[in-house]
Amino acid sequence: MRILVFGTTGQVATELRRQGGEAVVALGRDRADLTDPEACAAIVARTDAEAVINAAAYTAVDRAEEEEALATRINGAAPAAMARAAAERGVPFLHVSTDYVFAGQGATPHRPDAPPAPLNAYGRSKLAGEAGIRAAGGRHVILRSSWVFSAHGANFVKTMLRLAESRDRLDVVADQIGGPTPADAIAAALLSMARALREGQGGGTYHLAGAPATSWAGFARETFARAGRAVAVRDIASADYPTPAQRPLNSRLDCATLATDFGITQPDWRAGLDRVLRELERA
Repeated sequence: MRILVFGTTGQVATELRRQGGEAVVALGRDRADLTDPEACAAIVARTDAEAVINAAAYTAVDRAEEEEALATRINGAAPAAMARAAAERGVPFLHVSTDYVFAGQGATPHRPDAPPAPLNAYGRSKLAGEAGIRAAGGRHVILRSSWVFSAHGANFVKTMLRLAESRDRLDVVADQIGGPTPADAIAAALLSMARALREGQGGGTYHLAGAPATSWAGFARETFARAGRAVAVRDIASADYPTPAQRPLNSRLDCATLATDFGITQPDWRAGLDRVLRELERA
């Protein structure tokens, strides 16, 4: 099955290329400019691929507060245009979204059909993309995930390891709770769902997040413990670490429908962390 992927160097796009092999045709910014939605749609219109996955996005959460129009063009208008072109061709369209579409109140995991209420510009831009994809009317999957990490790209694990080179104590936010998610698990899910969609199975909005739920501080402690780094972590509140973009306190995602419709269960992020650490050691 031939799959067209928007994105080449991002965490999920890299894993899609690794796992999909020759079946994946991945397009970087030099070939697919997401600031030009109609150009992206034209690529989908002329592809001979049997499914399209959008793994590219504007991901600078804090900078998006000042560049919301640009973020919305890339995260909103571009995937909507891709989805319309895919619908016209009758091929499935899969898209990676985020837990940041939710306000993050309470402590209950958010179901896919829970009302969205993003707190920041990035979340609003991703929500616009979701709406555009649904409006396109084609066979699709919107896969929301959270706290993505891998051995490549910029992510929390790599930041913690970098800081551990010069610090023996770190203050880390402890009141934001979510599920760290290995990028390789997201890629595997997307490839599996693409095949299922092609066969007429499933479709709609789903969640995939790692288990068990933890805080950023807990994630940091586990990273240091498994990497053998002697770094003490002090829990702090989000209010003690102000950022331009407000983050949801509850990023827990209910992943039950993904298991029901596709047989894909939540990955244990600690096992994923071990894989990432081994890869980083080999690098």
